[in-house]
Amino acid sequence: MGVIETAGLTMRYPRVTALDGLDVSIGGGVTGLVGANGAGKSTLIKILLGLLPATSGSATVLGHDVAPRAGRSARWWATCPSTTACRRRVGERPGRHLGQMSGLPYAAARERASDVLRHVGLAEERYRPIGGYSTGMKQRAKLAQALVHDPRLVLLDEPTNGLDPSSRDDMLALVRRIGTEFGIAVLVTSHLLGELERVSDHVVVLDSGRLLRSSATTEFLHTTGTLLVEVQGRTDADRLLGQALVDAGLVAGRPRAGWWRWRSATRPRATSYAT
Repeated sequence: MGVIETAGLTMRYPRVTALDGLDVSIGGGVTGLVGANGAGKSTLIKILLGLLPATSGSATVLGHDVAPRAGRSARWWATCPSTTACRRRVGERPGRHLGQMSGLPYAAARERASDVLRHVGLAEERYRPIGGYSTGMKQRAKLAQALVHDPRLVLLDEPTNGLDPSSRDDMLALVRRIGTEFGIAVLVTSHLLGELERVSDHVVVLDSGRLLRSSATTEFLHTTGTLLVEVQGRTDADRLLGQALVDAGLVAGRPRAGWWRWRSATRPRATSYAT
């Protein structure tokens, strides 16, 4: 059995169907959940957390039914919400409180809260009020709070949203560390496949509430034959890169600002990557 299992999962609102008979199995490691805005990613996360009752179908997390008030052992998984609370409290206190709520004694919860803050790079800021943190620091603090009780699964709903490129790279590196070094299963959502392919072992693609594709990340990279490169730095770096590609005899195109896509006739199975 996978870490997350859904069978015929459907969520209907009065005027829209957010999930439409979703059948998916998600295992360990880091799994990316990708789809355009409105594809059903956040709705799926809320159902998995037991915050929304599905219209029909079923879903289990770590073998437990996720229906609201189903008596599940929610202590084994955690989430990183999109909003920031406890702005007046210092960085260490919310994690300590959550650790105590999960059953840890006061001393152990305090030690654990400081430990996870160190892992996310906030050791020096653990006694500062959260309201004075930057956006990237707030995201890392929320991630630390999710890890304080040593869960087996962490659900992250677009953790890089609103971050600058440097903070986004730091967050993606942390997500990867959680799945590899910490051995915690991670489900992370984004509307950017290029972002998820950097950290995910497996990718699930949703389209209008339906499963479009579910496969290992390597299968995505070896079947498209397309390279996607994010260009950062000087303002004309993307133009210079595009011209260099054309000069090298490659067919290059610019689908949107800051990105270049090209295909080589001699390397039809090129690997996608981002710089």
